[in-house]
Amino acid sequence: MPEYVKFTEDMIKTHTILIPDMLPVHFKLFISIFEGKGYKMELLQNDSRAVVDEGLKNVHNDACYPALLVIGQFMDALKSGKYDPDKTALLITQTGGGCRASNYIHLLRKSVAKNFPQVPVVSLNFSGLEKDSAFKITAPTFLKLLYAVLYGDLLMTCYNKCRAYELIKGSSKKTLDKWQKKLGDIFRSGSSGYLKTKKLYAQILDDFARIELSKAKKIRVGIVGEIYVKYSPLANNHLEDFLLSEGCEPVVPSLLEFVMYCAAGTFNDAKIYDKTTMNSRIYKLGYKLIYKKQRELIEAMKKQGSFEPLHDFEHLRHLADKYINQGVVMGEGWLIPAEMAALAESGVENIICAQPFGCLPNHIVAKGMSRAIKEANPEANIVAIDYDPGATRVNQENRIKLMLANAKK
Repeated sequence: MPEYVKFTEDMIKTHTILIPDMLPVHFKLFISIFEGKGYKMELLQNDSRAVVDEGLKNVHNDACYPALLVIGQFMDALKSGKYDPDKTALLITQTGGGCRASNYIHLLRKSVAKNFPQVPVVSLNFSGLEKDSAFKITAPTFLKLLYAVLYGDLLMTCYNKCRAYELIKGSSKKTLDKWQKKLGDIFRSGSSGYLKTKKLYAQILDDFARIELSKAKKIRVGIVGEIYVKYSPLANNHLEDFLLSEGCEPVVPSLLEFVMYCAAGTFNDAKIYDKTTMNSRIYKLGYKLIYKKQRELIEAMKKQGSFEPLHDFEHLRHLADKYINQGVVMGEGWLIPAEMAALAESGVENIICAQPFGCLPNHIVAKGMSRAIKEANPEANIVAIDYDPGATRVNQENRIKLMLANAKK
């Protein structure tokens, strides 16, 4: 007998799959793709202190903070009475790498088995970690998810820029909602309309460019760090909203950079250890496809001219080589110093490095590389902010205010 309930084909029609809140812009597009395949999904929005308390109850205290939050958010949702446990499933991602994120699923299943044994836990991964689940990622689905990442990055970049300067409050959100619905409808329909990137990129850029913006000069603040805490409003105490309230422009690197970092890690290791495999060859081909798509988006942004293009990933790799070996791939590894260097190079000299409790690779690499980045970029103003169950929001915000005070000087 298995220790957990498996997600079966029959459950696709009967169960609602809950998704943790990590990337609000991107995940809504991902959900529309799976809804087009018949799945019912819901993005969780619960972010009260009860989420942290549930995490502390269900996860041992040496696990990393993202694990605590993801599991806490799921358990808080199941205990809220809003969902029928007999018709609910949970979806969690697995990177398949050395990060403990690949093992969250076992901690979650242990918590679920104790409280809601009938609830299946589904894995979203590209490493073949769950071979017996009815939740399959086919090649066409992978391609759609890739395009959803591209569109999500474009929307996130334009939205963050515009909402920092908008003259009519809410106009940026209105444009974001419009395009999330429009793209969601395209993905949900099952048509190939999402492939018309040249047309859709231009329309999205033009729509955001029409928003009336202030010409006031604001402090630009980059956000790097562990992937969950970097993007999740729940994990970073709504960091982007706080920066906006302080009169700053938040600058968040694209999700595609992390996707490409993961792909590059496989064929980089093959080169470093002189052991080329079929898997490393496939990842290298996948990387070339993704990089080509990134270049198309960058060129579209350059052509339109209203928004700063995404960082070219090959340039990020070149920057990383100045500071650290690309064999450092635990957690976000060499990607963090590369993103910090790219931000500083592009004029975003104020950088927050979001560090979750328990994420040792992030603490070691990010804090260890900060000095080297500052030496190469004397104007860089980098601060590491720790996020954990015992860290108060006031303390975090005061440290950021101190950083901003230095920036104003």
